Amino acid sequence: MLAMTASGAFAEVVLNRGNSADPESLDPHKTSTVYEAHILRDLFTGLTAQDAKANVVPGSAESWMVSADGKVYTFKLRADGKWSDGSPVTADDYVFAWRRLVDPATAAEYAYMLAPVVNAEDITSGKKKPEELGIKAVDATTLEISLNAPTPYFLEMLTHQATYAVSKANVEAKGAEFTKPGNLVSNGAYTLAEFVPNDHIKLVKNPNFFDAANVKIDAVNYIPTEDRSTAVKRFEAGELDMNDDMPTEQLADLKAKFGDQIKIGPYLGTYYYVFKLPKAPWDNAKLRHAISEAIDRDYLAEKVWQNTMIPAYSFVPPGISGYETRTTDYAEKSQLDREDEARKVLAELGYGPDNPLKMEIRYNTSENHKNTAVAIQEQLKPLGVEVTLLNTDTKTHYGNLEQHGDFDVARAGWIADYKDPENFLALCKSGTGNNYAEYSNTEYDGLMAKAAAATDPNERMKTLSDAEAIGVARDLCVLPLLYYSYHNLVSNKIKGWEENVMDVHPTRFMSKE
Repeated sequence: MLAMTASGAFAEVVLNRGNSADPESLDPHKTSTVYEAHILRDLFTGLTAQDAKANVVPGSAESWMVSADGKVYTFKLRADGKWSDGSPVTADDYVFAWRRLVDPATAAEYAYMLAPVVNAEDITSGKKKPEELGIKAVDATTLEISLNAPTPYFLEMLTHQATYAVSKANVEAKGAEFTKPGNLVSNGAYTLAEFVPNDHIKLVKNPNFFDAANVKIDAVNYIPTEDRSTAVKRFEAGELDMNDDMPTEQLADLKAKFGDQIKIGPYLGTYYYVFKLPKAPWDNAKLRHAISEAIDRDYLAEKVWQNTMIPAYSFVPPGISGYETRTTDYAEKSQLDREDEARKVLAELGYGPDNPLKMEIRYNTSENHKNTAVAIQEQLKPLGVEVTLLNTDTKTHYGNLEQHGDFDVARAGWIADYKDPENFLALCKSGTGNNYAEYSNTEYDGLMAKAAAATDPNERMKTLSDAEAIGVARDLCVLPLLYYSYHNLVSNKIKGWEENVMDVHPTRFMSKE
C-alpha cells in the first residue's frame, strides 16, 4: 500500500526485517532453518497458512474435506489462484512438488516430513518410485492426498515450507537457477526482487496473490543480523523496523531503552547440543550423560540468557496437550549431586584433570551462542574436560551438520513446525535429514512407527512419550539445554505483529505507520 507523503505524493511502504542469518537456499525443498522459513512464508503459500496469531487458515486451498476414517484429504484449490507470472496454481504443481521433495535425488532435509503420506518413506529410502506417492490431481483444482493413518497435525504441517508447491513449468525451464531473482516464480504475498548475500533480500508485493488487496506493506527487506549487538544499534538508528533476536546479556539495558518494543514470550522450541555419535568417545552413553550432568542449566538460563530461557531436560518442550515429556533421571537432582556423579563417571572412564577429555564445541555466530558455549567450557573445566570452541557463520555451521561433517559437539536448536511431539522426536529417527547426531536405534524407530500407525490419540501420545524415554532420556540422541522463549525487537511503528508460541509473523498481516 503506498502511503501519502506531506507533499501529496505516494511513497512505497518498506519494512526492514532483521533476520538472524542469510538463507542457505530459497528452494522450499532444500531449506531447514527458521531464518529461511521467515522469507519463504512471505514468498509462498501452502495448501494451508498461518495467520498473524499462527492459527491455521486456508492458503492456496480454499477448502478441504476429510474422509470418515481420517486418511484421505481432498483439497479444493482457489479457482483464481495464480503464480507470480500469472499462470494458474494447479493440483499438478503440488503433485510435482511433493514427488520432488521425497525423491532421494533432491536430498531434501525435510523429506521425512511427508512420512504420514502413503509410500513416502519407501520412496525416500529408494524402495519405491516418486510416482507412487499418495497424492494425485483429480482435476486442475482438486488434490487428493492419502495418509497411512489419521494424522492430527496434518493441516498444520501443510503450513511448512517443505510442503509448498513450486511451479512445475518454472522449475523445469530454469533448473537449478529457478530460485534466483528474475527467475523465481512464487504464489505468496511477495515475489523475489533482489538477493545480495550478507546485505539484504528484497521482496516486493505480488499483484497476483489471492489476497493482494489486503497486503499493506509494499516491499520487505530481509537483512542478515548475525551480530545481534549491531542489529540493536541499527534498530535504534531506525535502519531496522524489527529483529528476530537480541543479545540477552544486554536485556536490562534494552528493556530500559526500548520498553514495550522488546517482545519476550514462550516459544515452542528447544536449544540443544548434539554429539557426533559414530565418533569415539561420544558413542558412549555414560560419557554423554556425564557431560550433560556437569552442565548447569540454571546458570545458563539465569545468567547467560537473563531468564529468557528455561532449563531443559527433555527434547519435547512442555505445553503440548496430552503429552507427557520424559526427562533424564537426574533432572530433579541438585546441581552439586549432578556434578559429583559426572566427576565419578568421568573418573571411571579414565578422565580427570591429569588426563583431560578433549572436546570441541561448534556453534554458529551469535553473542548468545558464544556466551552459552563459554559458560559450558568453564563448567566442564574443573571436571577434567578440556573444551575448545569453534565458531562459524550460520550457513557454514548448518551445512557441516547437514552433510554429517566432522565434529565432537555442536550447537543446534529446534522450533516446532507444528504443535505435536512427533515434530521433535522425528529428528532422532534413523536416516532423518535433521538427525545431526546420526543416532540410530531399532527400538526407537519401532516406537515411532507404532505411533505413526496408531488410531487412538491417547495411545499415540503414550507411544511417543515412550520413544522419548529411550532416545532422549536414556540415549541422549540430543543434549537438551534450554527451552526457548522468543526475544524480538519490534518498532512501535509496526502494527499487526501478534505474539504467538510459534513466533510466526507473516509480513502480509502487518502494516507500518
